[in-house]
Amino acid sequence: MTRTSAYAKLDPQFLYRWSPRSFLSDPLSDEDILTLFEAARWAPSCFNEQPWFFVYARGERLPAFQTALVDGNRKWADRAPLLILVFARNDFDERGKSNHWAQFDSGSAWMSLCLQAQKMGLICHAMGGFKKDRAHEVANVPEDKFTAMCAIAVGHQGPADALDDDLREREAPSDRKPLNDVAHEGPLPG
Repeated sequence: MTRTSAYAKLDPQFLYRWSPRSFLSDPLSDEDILTLFEAARWAPSCFNEQPWFFVYARGERLPAFQTALVDGNRKWADRAPLLILVFARNDFDERGKSNHWAQFDSGSAWMSLCLQAQKMGLICHAMGGFKKDRAHEVANVPEDKFTAMCAIAVGHQGPADALDDDLREREAPSDRKPLNDVAHEGPLPG
């Protein structure tokens, strides 16, 4: 499927971004990894709080982090050379009050990381299919201070035929809902 948009001013990066499942196991350089987090660091946040916290594993640390994934995701994500666990800090640092925007802001940081990866020729696949308690445990991040948001597999794209049959069939960009299903001017009628 080739993705298209009727809006000529739309940057093509948004059409090209999708979440492949086939990864090459080639390791990523320190500079590549840190560049991804540098992109995330510049994401906007409420009161500039920057509540996101990324804990990542590669090499010999990968197997422990992979145990935080549900089995269905481990089938393919275990091939990725980098696994990131994303957490959102529950409270404001300065104010000590609950930060109701922390998860929203952490999503912004994840998207920054994802788009930077794409610019670098890498792929990302974020997963909600992970065990939150295990993520806290393997990352050693306290559950009372942070909410586990997702896991992200990062690496170079591998061939679709490296996937099991059921996943190979789904290894393509998906379509999106029509624009009028996700944005509406003014109050909804009735």
